Amino acid sequence: MKNTIILLAAAALLASCAGNKTAIRREIDHYATVTVPAPDLSGITENGKEVLNLYRFAAYEADAIYWKQYFGDKTLMEGLEDPDAREYSMINYGPWDRFSGKAFVEGFGERPAGVNFYPADMTADEFGAASLKDKESPYTLITRDENGSLRTEWYHEAYADEITRIAAYLGAAAEITIKPSVRNYLLKKIEGLKTDNYYESDLAWLEMEDSKMDLVIGPNESGDDQLLGLKRSFGALVLLKDPVLTEKLGRYASLIPELQAELPCDEAYKAFKPGTASDVFVCDALCYAGSYNAGVKEIAINLPYDERVQAERGTRTILLGNVIDAKFNAIMGPVSELFLIEDAPNVTRNAFLVNLAFREMAHGLGVKETLNGKGTVEQALGSYALTLEEAKANAAGAYLAASTFKFPDLATYVGRENVIATFVTSLIRSQRFGEGEALGRGNMLILNWLMTKGGISRNGSGKYSINYDKTLDALGELSAAILKIQAEGDAEAAEKLEAEYAVKPASYSEDNRIMSLENIPIDVRFDFQR
Repeated sequence: MKNTIILLAAAALLASCAGNKTAIRREIDHYATVTVPAPDLSGITENGKEVLNLYRFAAYEADAIYWKQYFGDKTLMEGLEDPDAREYSMINYGPWDRFSGKAFVEGFGERPAGVNFYPADMTADEFGAASLKDKESPYTLITRDENGSLRTEWYHEAYADEITRIAAYLGAAAEITIKPSVRNYLLKKIEGLKTDNYYESDLAWLEMEDSKMDLVIGPNESGDDQLLGLKRSFGALVLLKDPVLTEKLGRYASLIPELQAELPCDEAYKAFKPGTASDVFVCDALCYAGSYNAGVKEIAINLPYDERVQAERGTRTILLGNVIDAKFNAIMGPVSELFLIEDAPNVTRNAFLVNLAFREMAHGLGVKETLNGKGTVEQALGSYALTLEEAKANAAGAYLAASTFKFPDLATYVGRENVIATFVTSLIRSQRFGEGEALGRGNMLILNWLMTKGGISRNGSGKYSINYDKTLDALGELSAAILKIQAEGDAEAAEKLEAEYAVKPASYSEDNRIMSLENIPIDVRFDFQR
């Protein structure tokens, strides 16, 4: 009896503590802090260690640019009196919740669809009517002149101070590195940052295959531009290559031309010929900055986006191994055990890695230019391009990875059931991303599609079951539908698909409540040890 009373008192105390938390503190707690151990630098020379430090300094400058692009003056958030609001603003890079787009700081309205890439009062129609050179470049800001007319400003002009400092750090690294390929990349990257022409540095980056270290830096991701889907955000990753896993997974990059041929769509919609020199690296992250660090943390990337480079050389997929492990252990494993009836044992880290690799490779598949003269897919689909690209990469990547009978070498590493069960688990947990960003909308689109097609179902107790055959077929059908929309630049069809499927599923509220009660984080934030 005494023990019972003690337990009840402890439970009441915990409930009281939880009840005393502010709404913002509860949101902060959805991001689990993960301590990332100091990397093993035993094989890195003293010069190499200094290069890593210079990479970090450059990354911090990219972070400063991103604050300007997404919000504006960072000191306004650093000066908030409410410590919870101040801390949450550092996670979100501003006063707006990443998932809802709503402001959590008094005095701010909803997040502008175009954040700071465009004037807050500019409409898509005004942009379309404006006769401005380079207005659709990923690397120009749209501002107003003294008369209120729209004008363009190149990134290298708008962020000249930060880019000058980045160039100085990269130049210093180029002077002391012992790797000619690294020196070439850094010098080409400096030129790219100063001119907003990244073609040569993209090629140099792909040719830099012999370095244990890597720096991804610059304006790469366009997910923050939810007005037109054109402008790219600055970010940076400092990376250390895992040679063992890179050798194991790197061989899948040779499949890219075959993957393009195996896309489940009309032959005309896969006419683009990706380069044959693509590769897959597995790296440990040492530093996140800018767009890669905002809200939900990136765990895999596929670059470059330049279709000329993709055709001539290919792409590089980078899997962030230590961060993947952190997310799998903190989120994926617990979600599978909580929601899958019989399929939880099929959810594995290997399948998580493979799904991410194939998702990133799938970003380079399909078409880049519409087939009917409407320009690039981004130009033709506008703000719908982001959601559909996320959905395409996830759906087509999972479909191709699960088709292990077509790739016997892959089947020795993971099975079809591993791929599908792990993919479904990721969809279930990503409901919590909401509709505020393209990633969340894309995943909701797939989840709703699979439930409509009978691939997955949810019973009265809140558990899910998977029909593997129907899920694979449905992923193929969805991939084909999106690839057709992209190839034809059909904005009307894109709008219809997003409106019908990229919405909160019926399971949204209940699943979120269960995950919150079980203290499963939405995502992680990092404490990088050095």
